[in-house]
Amino acid sequence: MRGKKKSSGTKAEIRAYKKRSRFIGTVILAAILVVVMAFSILIIYSYLKPSEPNEPPPQLELKAAIVDHLSLTVPNQTFNQTATNILQEAGFTVDYYPGEEITVEFYKNLPTHGYSLIVLRVHSGLFNGTQPPLCLFTSEHYSETKYVWELLTDRLTGVAYSEEEANMGIAYFGVTPKFVQQDMKGNFQNTTIIMMGCNGLTELLYPSPPPLPMPQAFVGKGAKVYIGWDLAVSAGHTDQATIQLLTYLTQNQTIKQAVENTMNEVGPDPISESILDYYPTEAQNHFILNTRAVVKIASAIRRRPLELLGFVNLAQSEHGPASVGVIAYVRVVVEEEAGVGFPDSE
Repeated sequence: MRGKKKSSGTKAEIRAYKKRSRFIGTVILAAILVVVMAFSILIIYSYLKPSEPNEPPPQLELKAAIVDHLSLTVPNQTFNQTATNILQEAGFTVDYYPGEEITVEFYKNLPTHGYSLIVLRVHSGLFNGTQPPLCLFTSEHYSETKYVWELLTDRLTGVAYSEEEANMGIAYFGVTPKFVQQDMKGNFQNTTIIMMGCNGLTELLYPSPPPLPMPQAFVGKGAKVYIGWDLAVSAGHTDQATIQLLTYLTQNQTIKQAVENTMNEVGPDPISESILDYYPTEAQNHFILNTRAVVKIASAIRRRPLELLGFVNLAQSEHGPASVGVIAYVRVVVEEEAGVGFPDSE
């Protein structure tokens, strides 16, 4: 009889232990679910939130801009249409700005539009072709009585297409790296900058680079990566290369892969031997479609939260840790509903 009582007590203790374990497990799973939900929202907020009053509100769409200053001198409607089609097919909404709209005020407000990708099809150059800083041309005619403070502080300068035009007094305002850093409103939101003009990266090649090269100015203003040419480049070659680059980027290749594949496809500029590269090197693994993927993943998790419990219970029934169920849940929900794939483990 004593043996039976002992057995009965042991069974009761086991049942109580299992009950406590199930309760603790439920609490843990509920906590995991809350964390997953909160984390998905935090990702979107931290990735897209503005940090200054002049910055754009959070965007749940991919926005791109084609800034076509070259339309005034080397128009290429085929490029514009092809680039627009590539970006739209990848889910971007695309804004096109013709050359006559590219003014000082346009550049000043550029970060406020919330673009995740900006194609600068603009004329650019160094002083006398070799001396920094790099200047981005506007279509606004130069005047010594306009933007006086910006001219005195080297944030704006006068630029011309040729020495002959300069001698004739035909000049325009040019935007310097100081202007990007000090006069542009707000910040870019992890924006990819494709600088199609000449000498986009030349300042970084000098033995003693200037204090603020143009690539550093854009990245310091919130851009994720700045892609450009290290020397002069012809309009035809940069048009061809940029179409190829956009094709690779929208196929979800990394910055490094897309730039290298573009160079393998089109090669350096046939005259200057200029090559396409990017800054900073730390951005080599960046994808331009990251924003869309983050939004889709978070949305998928919010739509199917309760399935997490089932995946964790299944993992535990097979004597596995809860983390295995969480991973399985994320893989299935994200891959099936959000359409974002995970690499298979080796």
